[in-house]
Amino acid sequence: MSTTLEPVACCAPLDAATLSEEEALATADVFRALGDPARVKIVNLLVTRREPVSVDEFIGPLGLSQPTVSHHLKKLTEAGLLDREPRGKFAYFTLNADALRTLAAVVDLRGVCC
Repeated sequence: MSTTLEPVACCAPLDAATLSEEEALATADVFRALGDPARVKIVNLLVTRREPVSVDEFIGPLGLSQPTVSHHLKKLTEAGLLDREPRGKFAYFTLNADALRTLAAVVDLRGVCC
């Protein structure tokens, strides 16, 4: 059974006429979670692997220790971007598809720019 927190509870698209304080705070929380290069690499690895990945599988590609990788995975999971599935003494992580669809809609500025 997968354990997740609520996926990102935000967000109005950034090109919305106005953003409520709650929407702005929730959106900032998601961007804060992605505000570290290691976390961006984690998301990238999960996108390209398209299968659950254990903590140990992140260590080599990220060049980080297991506790540091676990810290970053926790931040992304708390933000609702990842799902965590315990399997015995290991945990496996996948992208939360609903959260990523919401995030994609938030940052889609094609109609506004360029």
